[in-house]
Amino acid sequence: MSEALSNQRDRPGVIGPPPLIYLASLILGLVLNWGAPTGFLPDGLRLGIGLPIIVAGVFLAAWAFLTFQRAGTSPDVYEATKVVVVVGPFRYSRNPIYLSFAVTYLGIASAFNALWSILLFPVALLAMHYGVIVQEERYLERKFGEEYLRYKRKVRRWL
Repeated sequence: MSEALSNQRDRPGVIGPPPLIYLASLILGLVLNWGAPTGFLPDGLRLGIGLPIIVAGVFLAAWAFLTFQRAGTSPDVYEATKVVVVVGPFRYSRNPIYLSFAVTYLGIASAFNALWSILLFPVALLAMHYGVIVQEERYLERKFGEEYLRYKRKVRRWL
């Protein structure tokens, strides 16, 4: 088997880049909210609630990305995973980057007071679950076997 073919198979086969899955749903919700404004928070609270949530999401993403970098592997779903990362935020969640995207999404929806984005959030979560996370878990089980299965038994998917 050629190295290029081997490298192509050493990927999870997800439906698309995770940030774009969240972003598509969020933007659609913001556009719908712009056309048919439907808030869910009092105007005086939207930034007070939204901004801290955004900061928390960005912090979690930075921590997870740094942890991947220190482990010598890439969070890019189109690159082969080199190791099972079990330190940093990965001690608490098998998907802290996806969790950070979800938290940031909710913070932005809150800051913009966009109920439409909140209503579309489950669509993004379903796409992430079936189109990304399930695919990645199958890939990691194939690639790392019992090492990943032990980690999977020990650490929850989200929190």
